[in-house]
Amino acid sequence: MAFNRADFYDAELRRLDEHFRAALGVAPADRVLDIGCGAGQSARQAARIAVQGSVVGVDVSDEMLEVARRRSAAQGLGNVVFERADAQTHAFAAAHFDLCVSRFGVMFFADPLAAFSNIARAMRPSARLVLMVWQSRERNAWATAMQGVLGSQDGQAGKTPPAFSLGDPAVTTGILSAAGFASIDFADVHEPVFYGASVGAAFEAVAALFLAGSGPEVSGAAAEDRLRRLRALLEAHLTADGVLFDSRAWIVTARRDG
Repeated sequence: MAFNRADFYDAELRRLDEHFRAALGVAPADRVLDIGCGAGQSARQAARIAVQGSVVGVDVSDEMLEVARRRSAAQGLGNVVFERADAQTHAFAAAHFDLCVSRFGVMFFADPLAAFSNIARAMRPSARLVLMVWQSRERNAWATAMQGVLGSQDGQAGKTPPAFSLGDPAVTTGILSAAGFASIDFADVHEPVFYGASVGAAFEAVAALFLAGSGPEVSGAAAEDRLRRLRALLEAHLTADGVLFDSRAWIVTARRDG
């Protein structure tokens, strides 16, 4: 069976997602924007509650958006739509949304201040922002352990890797404040991420995610050694609940100022 990226991400983040859903506070009449919606899990969850409102999910991946549309249609959700858009530059309707959410979808903006300023313009005054972002790389064993085995570099030396660009509360608070947000708060989420029910399943997932043309080029004995070390790493993280790696995230909440 081919590796399903959308299913993997939803399973990987299941324990963190429980905290995220609890923080959203979607109301029945809310107009919701989901940024970096991926395969649409958070957007569908919001749409089931915002029965008198609407949900818009945006992402830059056509592959993920097609999955999101198929799954929403299969579940009979008529109040959610998905659009290919870069939230940093997209011309959203001004002062339209009551709630803006993102589960690990806002860390990769080329210009985060411009992106969050654009998002703020799309939100009505006092509208809520709820984000889940990774804390620092050093607090996420899935990142440090994988880099140790695979030798991958997420970002240039001396710079914060993009996945962890919002991990420093002071930096993120500064960006959001300058973009027009207030009442900014951070809640710690400490849960493991799930890589597979077995070592074999986790090995296939990591290979598809990190070794299929995106990892450092190695061959021969070096490649064999890397695969051996990867399997040993996954075996060391095998628990009764599957292959788990420690992770830390922030749930960031704020309100559109004004």
